[in-house]
Amino acid sequence: MIYFIGAGPGAADLITLRGMKLLQKASLVIYAGSLVNPELLDYCPGNCEKLNSASMTLEQVISALKAHRDDDTVVRLHTGDPSFYGAVHEQMDLLDQEGLSYEVVPGVSSLNAAAAALKSELTLPGVSQTVIVSRRAGRTAVPEQENVPALAAHQATMAFFLSVGMLRELCAELISGGYAPNTPAVVVYKASWPDQEIVHGTLSDLPDKAAHIQKTALVLVGRFLEGTVERSKLYDPSFSHEYRKSESPNTEDASRP
Repeated sequence: MIYFIGAGPGAADLITLRGMKLLQKASLVIYAGSLVNPELLDYCPGNCEKLNSASMTLEQVISALKAHRDDDTVVRLHTGDPSFYGAVHEQMDLLDQEGLSYEVVPGVSSLNAAAAALKSELTLPGVSQTVIVSRRAGRTAVPEQENVPALAAHQATMAFFLSVGMLRELCAELISGGYAPNTPAVVVYKASWPDQEIVHGTLSDLPDKAAHIQKTALVLVGRFLEGTVERSKLYDPSFSHEYRKSESPNTEDASRP
């Protein structure tokens, strides 16, 4: 079986237990060497073959997976969670053509790790209940309807992957899309790694503050960075729901339609 495994955001102990156990019995691991923490390879057995995909083409990756098709455990190790900008679908398409079986093991996204590093909740009552995950167009285009100004019009929490190298242009487009120049924004570099760095600012000054960071970082934007302005109803003593009755009479009952 071939396993696409999310390695997590960086820290070796943030891989899932399932992912770690598969690494411990892998005969081949193809890993994204420029992004995956090399400490994760310490989980592999001594006879495991390890290939760095940073210098490989898609065809070379598939060829290596095919060569080990009869082995019990073959791992394609991706950073974060494979479903976010993991370039896994094209690999799966070719494996389907070859009739090779595979499974996907989810991982902790760098988005989760960045929020944890900031001690922030991305969805706050009265502030934002929507998170838009995207990237700015670079050498790889994005659909026209998903351009940055169009997404900015929603005024939601936004998280940008693969965009910190174009931070000045990104912030300008967010402002042109409707965000105020003083909207809080932050760059989180290598979330959960030992050399993690967090740069706080606003859309107007973050490009200068974070000019030294050009890759391996997330850009987060939105009023959620200011903190909550109202309590959630879930733990409000005046709010009834399926598991708890309100302490006040004649209040809203969440168990009713």
